[in-house]
Amino acid sequence: MISRYRKAHRIKRKKSILKSRFFWLTSLILIVFGVVFYFLIFSPFFQVEKIIVSGEEKVSKEEIKELIKRNLEKKILFCKTKSIFLVNLNQIRKDILNNSPQLAEVEISQGFPDALDVIVIEKLALANFCQNEKCFLLDNKGIIFEEIEPQTNLIKIIDGQKEKMPKLGEQMIERDYLEKILKIKKYLFEELKLGTKEFLVFSQRLNVKTDEDWEIYFDPRGDLNWQLTKLNLVLKGKIPPEKRKDLEYIELRFGDLAPFKYR
Repeated sequence: MISRYRKAHRIKRKKSILKSRFFWLTSLILIVFGVVFYFLIFSPFFQVEKIIVSGEEKVSKEEIKELIKRNLEKKILFCKTKSIFLVNLNQIRKDILNNSPQLAEVEISQGFPDALDVIVIEKLALANFCQNEKCFLLDNKGIIFEEIEPQTNLIKIIDGQKEKMPKLGEQMIERDYLEKILKIKKYLFEELKLGTKEFLVFSQRLNVKTDEDWEIYFDPRGDLNWQLTKLNLVLKGKIPPEKRKDLEYIELRFGDLAPFKYR
């Protein structure tokens, strides 16, 4: 005989979350994380208070410090912090270089717990670059970085095109063109014992004024080695040393020719 009674189901009660080991372990981890996060980000112990700048001579140390301070403060969860762990060193470096044309490089390191060490390397002047009666120091990349009175110990490069007003931090001459100027100066001095006064630059012509007050016309787009070879041959084979003071110019821009003219 089949029983008419069904076996009663046992009701399984849910275990309280407060008795769950996973809950308490997760809560403990979150609490520890929160405490560590607060300590590292908001604790006064790790707030940047000291900015140490070294290596500067011409640039202003205070201006660099003020620029860095403007990049320090961050806002997290409606709270402000200057934690050393949140400092974006690469961004600060870029901002300093963009605002200081006189600098070639900036190195920044964290001095825990509350300091930044900043070493600046200033640019070395390679030449004077002059335009519209204004002269600037020019670095090895062709960038002007400081307005000055012309310095006699540097190459003098004059912009013959005068297309735009110079602006600090701007590249005024291509590096390839600048390298050709340096090569010419070196060759004239070492091979021909000839000094230079100034280089007048155009896009398709380069006029070199010697210290004997005559000029040499180069094509900056042409084969520079061949032009220098022609100059050497003309000066040593066709123009006596005693006659060089009477020269007006030597033309090197056209093919195998190297015509010259006396005053």
